[in-house]
Amino acid sequence: MDIDRGIRVAVDTGNVILGSKRTIQSLKLGKGKLVVIASNIPEDLREDIEYYAELSDIPVYTHEGTSVELGSLCGKPFIVGALLIQDPGDSTILEMVG
Repeated sequence: MDIDRGIRVAVDTGNVILGSKRTIQSLKLGKGKLVVIASNIPEDLREDIEYYAELSDIPVYTHEGTSVELGSLCGKPFIVGALLIQDPGDSTILEMVG
């Protein structure tokens, strides 16, 4: 299973929070198992996400695609700059990235 498929399976079968604002809110609470950010996310958001993820000891994976590609990978008709995987469901994404 490749990373893209792992993300899609997690979105379809697990519990995933989409969007950088909601991701940062959950990171501040220490919730989540893995953060995935798009390669073109604004630098200030990237720094915030990495900072709060480090405080909560949650790994951050930078997806090679843009936020548009990450959005379509998640099956959404909008851009997704960041997502937080709380429960991977049937996905093996945590083993692939961790």
